[in-house]
Amino acid sequence: MLFPKDLIFFLYTFVVLDLASLGQTCDQPSEFSVPGDYIIAGAFPVHSETMNTKSSPEVDVCERSDFNDHGYHLFQAMRFSIEEINNSSHLLPNVTLGYEIYDTCSESANLYAALDFVSLHDFRYVKMQNNFTSYQPKVIAVIGPDSSELAFTTASILGVFLMPQISYEATNEVLSVKRLYPSFLRTIPNDKLQVEVLILVLQYFNWTWIAIVGSDNDYGRQGLQSLYDLTVENEICVAYQAIIPYVTNGQRAEEVKQIVNSLRQTGVRVVVVFSTKRVAKVFFEAVTQKNVTQMVWLGTEDWSMSPWVSDIPNIETIGTVMGISVKQVGLPGLREFESACVNSGKNSGSQMENCNQICHKCQSFSPQSLPTLSAFDLQASFNVYTAVYAVAHALHELLGCGSGACSRGTFFPWQLLERIRSISFTLHNQTIYFDKEGDPVIGYDIAMWERTRESWSSVAIGSFHRNPRGLDIITGNLKWHTKDNQVPVSICSKECEAGEMRMQTGVHQCCFVCKLCPKMTFLNKSNLYECQPCLTHEWSPPKSETCFNKTIEYLYWTEPIALALLSATIVLFLLAMAIVLVFVLNVNTPVVKSAGGKMCFTMLGSLVCACCNLFCYFGVPTKMTCMLRQPVFAISYTVCLSCLVVRSFQVVSIFKLAAKFPTFYDFWVKKNGPTIFICVSSAIQMIISIIWISSQPSVPMEDSDHFENQIILQCSESISAAAVLEILYIGLLSICCFVFCYLGKDLPENYNEAKCITFSLLIYFFAWIAFFTTYIVYKGKYITAVNVLAILASLFGILVSYFVPKCYVILLRRDLNTTEYFQTSIQNYTRNKNSD
Repeated sequence: MLFPKDLIFFLYTFVVLDLASLGQTCDQPSEFSVPGDYIIAGAFPVHSETMNTKSSPEVDVCERSDFNDHGYHLFQAMRFSIEEINNSSHLLPNVTLGYEIYDTCSESANLYAALDFVSLHDFRYVKMQNNFTSYQPKVIAVIGPDSSELAFTTASILGVFLMPQISYEATNEVLSVKRLYPSFLRTIPNDKLQVEVLILVLQYFNWTWIAIVGSDNDYGRQGLQSLYDLTVENEICVAYQAIIPYVTNGQRAEEVKQIVNSLRQTGVRVVVVFSTKRVAKVFFEAVTQKNVTQMVWLGTEDWSMSPWVSDIPNIETIGTVMGISVKQVGLPGLREFESACVNSGKNSGSQMENCNQICHKCQSFSPQSLPTLSAFDLQASFNVYTAVYAVAHALHELLGCGSGACSRGTFFPWQLLERIRSISFTLHNQTIYFDKEGDPVIGYDIAMWERTRESWSSVAIGSFHRNPRGLDIITGNLKWHTKDNQVPVSICSKECEAGEMRMQTGVHQCCFVCKLCPKMTFLNKSNLYECQPCLTHEWSPPKSETCFNKTIEYLYWTEPIALALLSATIVLFLLAMAIVLVFVLNVNTPVVKSAGGKMCFTMLGSLVCACCNLFCYFGVPTKMTCMLRQPVFAISYTVCLSCLVVRSFQVVSIFKLAAKFPTFYDFWVKKNGPTIFICVSSAIQMIISIIWISSQPSVPMEDSDHFENQIILQCSESISAAAVLEILYIGLLSICCFVFCYLGKDLPENYNEAKCITFSLLIYFFAWIAFFTTYIVYKGKYITAVNVLAILASLFGILVSYFVPKCYVILLRRDLNTTEYFQTSIQNYTRNKNSD
């Protein structure tokens, strides 16, 4: 590969050489020409490549090499297109195109041709100068050469002069780099696009375990590297890759056979062969000799349609052959032109009497012995045809031929190059134009070999289109060389089931074992080798490919259990208010006074407050409801319990302690002991609650740990030291109630509250033991309902066991609510105590 800086020295070296002297090494000129107003050069492999074993540099004599049928059709396609343009009335109307055609059978012949392209009109040398923008070589553009290897040389040289070069078969993607090859264009897609299509074909048939081999030249090596890079990106594993040498001796032949043996040992069923047709022929000859069968051979455009490979003996035994080919377009008239050329050669007066002078063999052609024009030849010939027309259309614009007559003015190569880059025209219903890299904007056909009688033919089974980018396969045209026409399978490991991740077992990521993803994880298709955890608000079952949003759960206002609890709360509230009303109306009766008098209203008020606090337990928890609901209940219940303690203590004091400790009793009564105790006791609980709220308040939280598919909205009523003190303090007051109730168990029936208070406290204990037991084993949304139920039971216990009996006496047993009745009870108690 030559770069512009290297070319200066390179060209100066050849300035001192008369290019004609290079040609004198041949027995006859290796080109023939037809004059015209503007000359287009063509480079075609009319003869096969020869190995250069010369000891001194000289141009190969191409006629000494084997005749190349394919190259013959290519150079005839160029002649055909130029004759057609010259006979056109609308394209270059008063301009005649001429041509010079070169046989590029070898690198040396190609170099000779490239230097001759840039020589001056009247002299066979290159005029060296600092600025080539005003340089006028004898040809205006070059069509060819055929291979990327040869194109690198010509593109490096012609790029210095900005001479347009349009290749019809050179596909190496590096040639599209305008910084290196500014004047290179082509009418065949580059290998980068071809590699992309090969990957799409592999993906379509799920072939992930493959081998790739390529020819030992720029085309094969660059294509192989690009293909390997894309297989890695698309999770296709290459079990084996190799470079196929061009066979020139026995050692190289053994290397090819070793490659075939290695392919058999890998166990792959699909092999991508990125090779030129010459090297592919050598490779498949070795494949047939080694009796390799039942394989799928995926080929590139250079050989997949070529008779060089399809005509190999016993090639039908190797399996299924698929390939990439440029979109097939017919070229009407080419075959007739070639036949006419042969006939015209016999008439020395004909304009085309020199038509076959480019090769000795051509002179012996007859219309019946012309080389077969295969589909592969037609496709490549159309590329040549397109290239010539591209130059003609650009020249048509450059010379201002749109007015009906061309100006025939002077122009320079770079001016024509600019026009070629920007042209767009239609040819045989195909829109022709070049992209910014100088590549054609066309797609590919996907072809499959099909055996018809004694020969092979290719059948289009699909196509690749560039806009929109995609691959279409016609499944009805697929004929696999397998049992029951089934698609061959080429994988290292069987695909995992949904929700199972891959665990790689070797160096290749396609070789793996499957392991199911556990719950709360999922398998993202972007990474099949790792189960990814769900987010905190998501969940998943085992073997899942996605995560689901967790259900948000809390105690809704409208659900049945909430409605039942709300109904009970309202009933409790109404009951408390009814008792308040009854006690207000009967505040001076003995029953109300024995129950505690005005202190009863403090108890009922605290119970009403606790009842109203229950509404904080329903709906979505908020910061305020979480912070207040537990402390409010604790303080309210503490006030009520403190009143019960005072009430129990007072009754015991009156009947048992007043006589024994009169001073203490007087102090208790005169210093407002009951009020002070209730206030101090409630204040202690209030201080504990304030400490709790200040140090570690209850806040709304989302519990996503206890249920896989739910998020429980609740309050963070954590067990802190203050919370424990709050519970213990209520327990202490309850114990005091029990003690005083026990001491007063033998008091008069009117004053004996032991049974009532004990019953209410037992309900309280059982309710909260049940709640904490449930809290330990269950963390769902209904734990809030259990909490509400425990509070309701505690409040109902006091109302029903302590206040309801009083209301019963007040409303239904008025005979028991008299001063006389209470005095009689006291007298009976005193008489019994004295008798004891």
